[in-house]
Amino acid sequence: MTMVGGLLRREKDETWRKEIVPRVFEIVSTRITLPQRDLLTLLLTSPWLYHSLVSCSSLWQVLDFHEQRNAGDRLVRALKLPRYHHVRHINLEFGDIDNEHLHLLKNKRSESLQDLEILNLNACQKICDKGIQAVTRVCPNLKSFSIYWNVRVTDLGIKQLSQNCRHLLDLNLSGCQSITDVGLNSIADSYPELEVLNLTRCTKLTDDGLQQILLKCSKLQSLNLYALSRFTDEAYKKIALLPNLKFLDLCGAQNLSDQGLSCIADCKNLTYLNLTWCVRVTDVGVEAIAQGCSSLELLSLFGIIGVTDNCLEALARFCSNTLTTLDVNGCIGIKRRGRGELLQLFPSLKCFKVHS
Repeated sequence: MTMVGGLLRREKDETWRKEIVPRVFEIVSTRITLPQRDLLTLLLTSPWLYHSLVSCSSLWQVLDFHEQRNAGDRLVRALKLPRYHHVRHINLEFGDIDNEHLHLLKNKRSESLQDLEILNLNACQKICDKGIQAVTRVCPNLKSFSIYWNVRVTDLGIKQLSQNCRHLLDLNLSGCQSITDVGLNSIADSYPELEVLNLTRCTKLTDDGLQQILLKCSKLQSLNLYALSRFTDEAYKKIALLPNLKFLDLCGAQNLSDQGLSCIADCKNLTYLNLTWCVRVTDVGVEAIAQGCSSLELLSLFGIIGVTDNCLEALARFCSNTLTTLDVNGCIGIKRRGRGELLQLFPSLKCFKVHS
């Protein structure tokens, strides 16, 4: 009986190690997002756990090498492994990668990128148009592409992107200061379904390029025009053509007037509006926004000296139940208010900045 009992215990232990534990880890790992490093550590735990986790394809859809040295080399090596042959998200933000790595992906790892949907090359400043051309040729299903803070990327790279990746919904070109209206025209012509566009500090852009975007990308939900002072009301008025717009950043729009802002008030679904340093705006424009955008949750009027308590009263009438953040720092025409008075005007208010 002792020998039989010992044999049964060993069989149970073996079943526990080879079947139950791996299955439990597999279930947990698919329901909780584990960091890439933790997943790789689990692979070393046991051969049974290794086999179980590797066979679960949903665990290996993300490759994250952000801020890592030799990120390009690591990416090329990782994509050689069968478990990463259906990767959907690659993050190389601030990573060490150059054009040669992207050419290697095109020539030797193209089959691993066919399902890629998200590619983050933010601040990868060794990459230029040639690298973008190479990698986008093998990413036909890309939906999100981000390459902020890269002055080497030009209109040519954007043209290649738009020709190779036809399903893009989210595009971040923040800080790509070499891009002109030519690049915007490529985007406008190629992406009528685009939902998110960030053009922060793309300082060569003019009304002509922006108007093409506003005329042809009517599905936009988020538009970031931070620190772009060259646009005028001629372009701003056409923002009204975006019925689904929820997020709009116009910080530093020095030429935006009440007339242009009143047109933007037609964006009924707007929840986030940054008007910081829009110095030509007055109560008239803000009151139009209050009436038109009754779902507004965040509004910044930072640095606008032309607004007074009148616009605040209008916001209280139309946006009192939705507004959670209101920044009137530097708005000398708006008086200080105590917490109690503010909550009477805006019951949902969580953050109010004034004269700090």
